[in-house]
Amino acid sequence: MHTDYLKRILNAKVYDVAQETPLELAPVLSARLDNHVLLKREDLQSVFSFKLRGAYNKMAHLSAAELARGVIAASAGNHAQGVALAAMKLGCRAVIVMPVTTPAVKVNAVRARGAEVVISGDSYSEAHDHALELQQAHGLTFVHPFDDPDVIAGQGTIGMEILRQHQGPIDAIFVAIGGGGLIAGIATYVKQLRPEVRIIGVQTTDSDAMARSLRAGRRIELREVGLFSDGTAVKKVGAETFRLAREFVDEIILVDTDATCAAIKDVFEDTRAILEPAGALAIAGAKAWVAREGIRGATLIAVACGANMNFDRLRFVSERAEIGEQREAVFAVTIPEERGSFRRFCEAIGPRNVTEFNYRIADSKEAHLFVGIQIPARAEAHVIAADLAQAGFTAVDLTDDELAKVHLRHLVGGRSPLSKGELIYRFEFPERPGALMMFLSSMHPSWNITLFHYRNHGADYGRILVGLQVPRAERAEFNAVLASLSYRHVDETRNPAYRLFLS
Repeated sequence: MHTDYLKRILNAKVYDVAQETPLELAPVLSARLDNHVLLKREDLQSVFSFKLRGAYNKMAHLSAAELARGVIAASAGNHAQGVALAAMKLGCRAVIVMPVTTPAVKVNAVRARGAEVVISGDSYSEAHDHALELQQAHGLTFVHPFDDPDVIAGQGTIGMEILRQHQGPIDAIFVAIGGGGLIAGIATYVKQLRPEVRIIGVQTTDSDAMARSLRAGRRIELREVGLFSDGTAVKKVGAETFRLAREFVDEIILVDTDATCAAIKDVFEDTRAILEPAGALAIAGAKAWVAREGIRGATLIAVACGANMNFDRLRFVSERAEIGEQREAVFAVTIPEERGSFRRFCEAIGPRNVTEFNYRIADSKEAHLFVGIQIPARAEAHVIAADLAQAGFTAVDLTDDELAKVHLRHLVGGRSPLSKGELIYRFEFPERPGALMMFLSSMHPSWNITLFHYRNHGADYGRILVGLQVPRAERAEFNAVLASLSYRHVDETRNPAYRLFLS
């Protein structure tokens, strides 16, 4: 059976539509991990993912009669584009059932390749069930996204290319897992020719059907899956892919959303390409494995398997990458609501770079600050917490708190009866370490800060929104301080948005 897969892979018909993608060194990531990291660039395929290999190989092996009747598939993205491209190349009809949640950009991309799109169901599972109904009604051939020997063999050509492109030692190959077609194809080929190479699957912590199945010795169906890495959000892996994974996959590493975002950033820094979350999983897994094993000087290959990223997700990715890279710690800090507290807080933080600062006056005795701080490693968060405690402040580490990272950081604020007579100013200043602390230190201790919002977005200029209660008799002194700061500033006290939500 396994020699049959070797033959299938060697004879796979993929190169009518697929290119042999490069295996490239990631120099920045390699230097940081102290290992030789190579990226298999499947994101460079014409449909920006590996999926066209398996789809085309399956369809190229259909009989003339089957092609004449047409094919059908269920997909929310990359497999749909692979099937549509293959159908266009082979001159056959293709019907793709996509759930209603599919972004318009993906629907349009499939239609642009000549496929008929049927929108049905709230999830992939419902779309899949409707596709099977249409298959029966119209005599179409179903092209499965992963659980089919020809699809698996098509994906296996990636393993064939890797061994041809890098004939020296390989310590491990990292592969993202959804339904298992990609890793089944790569592992089955590589393990029969180079059994010493470790094949390591990578899944998200909230879509780990293969990891659970391998632990249980049988296929486990998840009740629900996380949707951030939508390309690998599969509730139940394939029967054939599970069988092959049991035999040829050495282990599975689980990574979270933050680690995936950090991996997207890592690849961007090395290649200027932006991977989709599923496309970056292998890189995240390689980093996690290196951290766990403490390995140095190894040759590691990660399959960058897709780049169909929705543009509107980039803000979320950039927010979470710093935490995923363990370069940012997030705290809720309680300080006394009294003049001079801010300055003592700044002294406790010291020269560390503040990435975010949110505050709104709410209580006459205590002030609650939402603070992000740049750190060199996760352990530094404990040092910061100790420094704050020594200064007499209570600090809660929120770095791993999903509620805080997704929602609370944007909700710190609101109206306050204690903010009467405040002035609201917007400031811009050249972004450099210590600039925020310099700004805070310039504020006169008698001017009560009632609101503060700052987020370092990695831009050249930092932007702050600040509320201050300045006695009328001290307005001239206040204006003099503004002038001495040389920061661009705008008085927003009469801004209608401020009056609606904060005044």
